[in-house]
Amino acid sequence: MDTIASLFSFITTPVSWVIVQFHSVYGAIFGEDTGWAWGLSIVSLVILIRICLIPLFVKQIKATRAMQTLQPEMKKIQERYKNDKQRQSEEMMKLYKETGTNPLSSCLPILAQSPFFFALYHVLNSIANNDTVGVINQSLLESAQKAHIFGAPLAAKFTDSSSDVAALDASLTTVRIVTAVMIVLMSASQFYTQRQLMTKNVDTTVKTPFMQQQKMLMYIFPVMFAIFGINFPVGVLVYWLTTNVWTMGQQMYVIHNNPTPGSKAQAAYLERLTKRVTQHGKVRGRGEKAIVKAIVAKGRDRNEHERKFINGLSKANLAAQPDGTVIKSEGAVAAVTEDGTPAGGAPRRQQPKRQSKSQRQAQKQGDEPTSLTKSDAPEDAKPAAAKKPAQKSSGQGRSKAQSGQRKGGPQRPKSPSKK
Repeated sequence: MDTIASLFSFITTPVSWVIVQFHSVYGAIFGEDTGWAWGLSIVSLVILIRICLIPLFVKQIKATRAMQTLQPEMKKIQERYKNDKQRQSEEMMKLYKETGTNPLSSCLPILAQSPFFFALYHVLNSIANNDTVGVINQSLLESAQKAHIFGAPLAAKFTDSSSDVAALDASLTTVRIVTAVMIVLMSASQFYTQRQLMTKNVDTTVKTPFMQQQKMLMYIFPVMFAIFGINFPVGVLVYWLTTNVWTMGQQMYVIHNNPTPGSKAQAAYLERLTKRVTQHGKVRGRGEKAIVKAIVAKGRDRNEHERKFINGLSKANLAAQPDGTVIKSEGAVAAVTEDGTPAGGAPRRQQPKRQSKSQRQAQKQGDEPTSLTKSDAPEDAKPAAAKKPAQKSSGQGRSKAQSGQRKGGPQRPKSPSKK
């Protein structure tokens, strides 16, 4: 670890300078030799670094989501060229280039933090060895050695011997208890951050090997922190615990306000957004407009949660616009998405109202002409056929049946009679 830290010695001076500046502020409040002054200086260093890394964190989110989207295509390439590794690599690079995706973008925040982490380790290790480093002179070195956090010196480690801890004016039992608690908190925060990412912010409609890898990392990373943590000084544990807590809070904010499409977090977010929009009749904030705009632009490619959101707006007589705004759909032109379909969904066909049996009979009677009763009908209005005797008509019907004619259908041609 000392060799690795020496490789980042070029940034040791800037890191030590930042710590000293924060220490001058907190030392005036809590005292120069207190653990609060030096501990808060390290925490402030972490916060400053993470604020500077926010643009990289945004790129990491975009890269991670892009990689999740590309997993089915990557799997097809692997199966197609499973016997040709070179062609497989070429097709992968071609896919990355066409989609503008960089697999290393998801590791940018960790890679960017590494120089600061190892520089801080080098500074604290020099304090433990009673060596000046960077802008930390002899007086600041003595002040840092006196600083204790919950009874544990900043430069003490879990693996230190009792003589090393005694040289820093501390107890070995206290140092091991404090470092063990901090290692557990560090591993637990890392596990929770990865777990909420897997359980809430992953597209459940796509099953890819990427998800299996993330599940493995969810258990591997905490174990790695626990193994390497016993060799970290207390100051480095403060640094790493602070950055884990920051990452956890940052991840919770992203999941709550900008979830991954198709995830459980998106279903919860769109449900909250539907209630807000239907209550106020408009979309508030650029973030909400961007999400609504993206949903409208998808058209028929919307997932189940997004279709439910559009239908919820339609039930409230609202229509989402291509620019991310929402308007009243009554008396206004229906919003149309880019693919030409209504934003609120296709209008339902109006079904005719079903009538009862008595209503149908009454309508049928109203359509038929009114018949005269037997007593009211004049005698000469009766048809002439009715006045003929029934025997004659029956006889004619019998004779027609005998002559081979069909009732109610086309008549057969008469065959010539044989004389």
